[in-house]
Order: sequence, then C-alpha cells, then structure tokens
Amino acid sequence: MSDPWSYAGKRCIVVGCYSGIGEATARELVRLGAEVHGLDLKESPVALASFTPCDLRDTAQIDAALDGIEGHVDTLFYCAGLPQTFPAIEILQVNFLSARYLVERLRPKLRQGSAIAIIASTAGNGYPERMPLIREAIATPDYEAGLAWGRQHLDGQGDPYMFAKEIVIVWGLLQAQTLIKQGIRLNLLSPGPTISGMTKDFEAVSSAAMIDVFTAPIDRRAAAAEQAYPLIFLNSDAASYVNGLNLVADGGFTSGVMLGTIDVPALLTQVTG
Repeated sequence: MSDPWSYAGKRCIVVGCYSGIGEATARELVRLGAEVHGLDLKESPVALASFTPCDLRDTAQIDAALDGIEGHVDTLFYCAGLPQTFPAIEILQVNFLSARYLVERLRPKLRQGSAIAIIASTAGNGYPERMPLIREAIATPDYEAGLAWGRQHLDGQGDPYMFAKEIVIVWGLLQAQTLIKQGIRLNLLSPGPTISGMTKDFEAVSSAAMIDVFTAPIDRRAAAAEQAYPLIFLNSDAASYVNGLNLVADGGFTSGVMLGTIDVPALLTQVTG
C-alpha cells in the first residue's frame, strides 16, 4: 500500500516560490521527495527541478511557463499574491484572475487523482456579505473580461486585497464542485497574520499593532512553514476525501469571532485609542 503522506515521485508546481509560504512549501515538498517546478518573478532559493521567471500579470508569460513544463502534473500550489501597496487592478489580477487562468490553462496536464491548493486569506472572511457582486466577477468569461469588470467595479469596494481574496474563495469553492467530477480536488487555505515577504507591505498600509489584533487568541503570527504544512496536507493523498474546503489556519481567531469570545471592535479601539 502506498504511503498517503508521501510526495515521492509526484510532479508539483509551486507558483510564488521565491519567499514566504510559497518558498516554505517548495522547500518542504523537495524534502518529501517531490519533483518541484517553480514560477515566480524572482528565482527561488530552493533547489527545484526547474524554475521559470513569470509575471502573473501577463497571461503570455503564464502560457510560456506552463508550456515549458512537459508531461503531467500531480499537484498545483498557488501561493502568489500581491498586497495593498500595489494598484487595485493588479491585486485583482494576481490574487484572483491569474489563479483562475492558470488553473484553466493547466487542467489538461492534471490527471485523475491530482489536486490544487490555493492560498486565500482570513482577509476574505467577509465574502458572504458581497456574494452577488462576487458572483458577477466570477461570471466573467475570460481574463480580459475580468480585467474590464475590475476596472468598472473596484472603486468603492474598500480594501482591494480583501475583495480579491473574497472573490478567490468563492470561485475556488465553486470550482471544486466541477473539478471533482474529473477526479481533481481543489481546496483553499486562509492563513491568519503570517511572517512573510509581504509583512512590511501589510504594516505599511496598516500597522503592526493593528495586524496583531487579528492574532488573538494565540497572540502571535504564524511562521511561513506553519502555513505550508497544512497546504501540503490539502494536496496530499492523505486528504483524498477533502474537497471544496477553505481551511482557516489563524490560531482560532475566526472561530473566536463567530462564537463571540473575541470582540474585534474593542480590540481595535484599544489599538487606535
């Protein structure tokens, strides 16, 4: 019987392998025996089977990168993202449109039994409140239509990072219902505050103290590896019956808010004075 926890011999793509959760994911996959192919703007420090520079805001570069990976693919880890220090339309591109495009483009290489894991965020927890608008974004038929929709609708939606994460969560959960019919699982991971290459960007937009409000009740930020491990589990054979899940890895914050044990407005008031 094969080891359900093993990645030995599996062909994996890690998008966003240069730093943070993506780098930690690629590093652990290599340790587990996987053949890892990386895509990112900057080359990963991990010794990968292959690396292709790729700007995810350019579909031609995505096409070229995927064309350069011959043969089948067992797992896709989409770990790329842009924070609020980038233009809103670029945040929508990388955090949603490019993820959707890449999954659609990669589908012919994915065999039955393969799996996809996408990093979302607890910043997208508010998706139920904007479901009609989110479904509009998801209904756009292709990348260019999605860009056009974003240019028309991003103004007035508040934090573009939060909005893009809301969209990718809903899209991912819906896509999982379709892909599983082809034997392909899709799940998402929503991390809480995590130490990564984007930490300085998040703190530039907000503040360290404000971000730390969302670390309750564990009262610390996650290390990148602490998010990589559950992400790797989602794509493993050990999770063969796990599909259409948005796994929240935030130290208990979301459940605390839901159960009323964490008073976010009160904590924010303490920070802002």
